[in-house]
Amino acid sequence: MSQSVQIKNALISVYYKDNLEPIILELNRLGVEIYSTGGTETFIRNLGVNVVPVEDLTSYPSILGGRVKTLHPKVFGGILARRSFDGDGQQLAQYEIPEIDLVIVDLYPFEETVKSGAAEEDVIEKIDIGGISLIRAAAKNFKDVVIVASKNDYGTLEEILKTQGGATKLDQRRSFAQKAFNISSHYDSAIFQYFNQEEPLPVFKQSIQNSQVLRYGENPHQGGVFYGNLDAMFTKLHGKELSYNNLVDVDAAVALIDEFTEPTVAILKHTNACGIASRSFIKEAWVDALACDPVSAFGGVIIANDEIDAETATEISKIFYEVLIAPAYTDEAVQILQSKKNRIILVRQPVALPTKQFKTLLNGVIEQDKDAVIEGPTQMTPVTNRKPTEHELHDLFFANKVVKHTKSNTIVFAKNGQLMASGVGQTSRVDSLRQAVIKAHSFGFDLNGAVMASDAFFPFPDCAELAAEAGITAILQPGGSINDKLSVEVCNEKNISMVTTGVRHFKH
Repeated sequence: MSQSVQIKNALISVYYKDNLEPIILELNRLGVEIYSTGGTETFIRNLGVNVVPVEDLTSYPSILGGRVKTLHPKVFGGILARRSFDGDGQQLAQYEIPEIDLVIVDLYPFEETVKSGAAEEDVIEKIDIGGISLIRAAAKNFKDVVIVASKNDYGTLEEILKTQGGATKLDQRRSFAQKAFNISSHYDSAIFQYFNQEEPLPVFKQSIQNSQVLRYGENPHQGGVFYGNLDAMFTKLHGKELSYNNLVDVDAAVALIDEFTEPTVAILKHTNACGIASRSFIKEAWVDALACDPVSAFGGVIIANDEIDAETATEISKIFYEVLIAPAYTDEAVQILQSKKNRIILVRQPVALPTKQFKTLLNGVIEQDKDAVIEGPTQMTPVTNRKPTEHELHDLFFANKVVKHTKSNTIVFAKNGQLMASGVGQTSRVDSLRQAVIKAHSFGFDLNGAVMASDAFFPFPDCAELAAEAGITAILQPGGSINDKLSVEVCNEKNISMVTTGVRHFKH
């Protein structure tokens, strides 16, 4: 059932007038009466099109510095009147209110004003009242009224006007209403977030307008969508679209690499680092990162915090990887990397990242602050007779950064700014430690003189004993177990230094 409605009267009042001209001219050609206000009225008149000021309809001028222009029964009555209700029609006739069949309204740029750092009084003035009310009213009465609430829909409206002679179908009006309510709800969410900062109410509201349908979710039988603006975060130089799993790994890679300032390369698999190294030059960092675990690196996500040059690109191209991320590439490096068909090459842009994390859980949503702290040498408290050397402190800091971004329970071995092995996501610290020892030895690493970091405290001396057997000379752990002294005693006996940070970095 199409329920066609002919547009006879239109109300147009917009902040952005881009691409509005063709619609005005088409409405004029169709003989539609146009009502308008302020700058939009002037814009229409300058096109040589007759326009009726809203003040002539309401018999009231724009007042309070423009805060009140359209808020009047003669405007909202014409929008909200139900054409199929005889009583509504009789009241329109009684009060000489024209039916308004088309409303084209957008909203003051509230979010843009907030982002600009404007003063609060300027932000408050960008809270639209009349516009949001007109949008909601017209969208509510979609059975009889067309609402266009964004310049992004001007093209669709223009096509309808031209091909349907100024008539609209019910499904078209419903579609416009759906978009309008999306705009109004997003706008209200942005305003709420602005007010909900100093003493936030315990409610969960998020509204993200950009989205990208993914090939599938975590597995092929699952659907997937990314909500956000990937184009603002990355410039894609080459390759297919990012998948759900790619995005999860890329997120983990970005979080990890941001811990490092010296030239560093990390290789991640299933969100965990299987290789990472910091060096004076990015090629050296790549070579040593790959040496950590060249088997797991196959099909991984690679991220660097420095420009990729041709020499480094040549080395990286020797293995298969899914995604490569860097802040810049030389032209020659891009040519080398693009020779591999499906590999995704991304340039990371400097975009501010959210400070909150959330995910669906049970019948609700769980939210937390991002883990934004990391303990360096000055936050490491020695608890053993032997104190760590400066070199060991540097390696402990490196290892602690990796621990922070590795699934619990985790044990990380590091030496000379290089990951040697890690035990990841095990149900006990001992299993993680044994796993790390096996991996280190399997790739030919000598753990003598290496350091060890853990995300969990040591309630038993077993980890200290196993670390000593492996050749570890310094250990970092959060501390806080009532039995810390047992591990400290083992470390003193084996001449190992141990430091505690007082902060744990669980990652589930």
